[in-house]
Amino acid sequence: MKTNIGVFFGGRSTEHEISVISASQAMAAINREKYDVTPIYITKQGKWFTGEALLDVANYRNPKDLLAKCTEVYMQPTYGDYNLYRVKRGMFDRKGIVTRLDVVIPVLHGSNGEDGIFEGVLDCIGIPYAGCNVLASANGMDKITMKMILAAGGVPVVDYVWFTDKQWFNRRDEMIGQVESKLGYPVIVKPANLGSSVGIATAHNREELMEKVSDAERYSTRIIVEHLLGDMQEINCSVLGDCDDYQMSVLEEPLRGTEFLTYEEKYCGGGSKGGAKGMQRSMKRIPAELPAETTKKIQQLAGETFRQLGCHGVSRVDVMIDRTDGQIYVNEINTIPGSLSFYLWEATGISFAKLMDRLVELAVKRKRAMELKTVSYDQNIFAMGGGVKGGVKGAKQ
Repeated sequence: MKTNIGVFFGGRSTEHEISVISASQAMAAINREKYDVTPIYITKQGKWFTGEALLDVANYRNPKDLLAKCTEVYMQPTYGDYNLYRVKRGMFDRKGIVTRLDVVIPVLHGSNGEDGIFEGVLDCIGIPYAGCNVLASANGMDKITMKMILAAGGVPVVDYVWFTDKQWFNRRDEMIGQVESKLGYPVIVKPANLGSSVGIATAHNREELMEKVSDAERYSTRIIVEHLLGDMQEINCSVLGDCDDYQMSVLEEPLRGTEFLTYEEKYCGGGSKGGAKGMQRSMKRIPAELPAETTKKIQQLAGETFRQLGCHGVSRVDVMIDRTDGQIYVNEINTIPGSLSFYLWEATGISFAKLMDRLVELAVKRKRAMELKTVSYDQNIFAMGGGVKGGVKGAKQ
């Protein structure tokens, strides 16, 4: 009997369409002689659907027609219940089971998927899943928390200032003063917990700073403002494994035409015609043309970032080289990277099909390891008389 892989994608995220593209690529790469594949599409409204029509990315041009061909489903938040249930059941369909999943591969980019929220649902169910757990996902998604952790661990990050949207509203002059005194201009303004360059912009003076922060706070309650390197080279490295045993890919250099790599450059190849190809389409140089010593240093930093954040599965670490002094900084980690960074692993010698194999293996390995840990005690203190007389007060003593 084949292992049934549930691939979740879409979601309530500004990166919804990119998730669909990445998942389509991943599902096409899975070896169907070894695995069955169940696509589970999460709409922008948060509803779950499954069906064969979801496998063809061209069908997403008309969402209404697409969903009419699919079945709305859900999973119960019951530990050990790996079944996928249909929402609408027939008269003689009491159980309503569509299929039973064995392993889940989340391909959910951005908020409500890559940030640990969905991973928490999977942990409640107890099903093996690929990728980072709740803690690593949340820390990796939030650029502020991520930089705090990395800086404390000795991983170099650029100088930054952060604040909440309410601080910006109530103490704007103070926040501007911090940016100008600590960073100076130009700076780059980012929502703290989005990816794919959504809501990101540069500011070269106070007026632009106010404008760009106002735009960024549309997407997040937490804003980060970073020093913008004047002569910057962007380099990416993927990491595969778990935080105790991992390997790094070859490096890539995204080729950009602006101060930072935009959404259009990442996913549309610089225009509007290339969207279906995802990250594979965007202009890049693989492997990056760097001295061997620099390549080794970047791979080491990527691996250390993966380790310190407690990551799992496949991630992509984006770094920046300041060409003026050669200093290397870790910019961010993508715990569910676009196209799962398969193109970097193909260049490293691992096929996309083998990458998907590895993700399944890692999911099962982690599940087995977690089953060896103690999560509760067999003793019932109520049956032994403990804490019964004292009630809440007894529990506190």
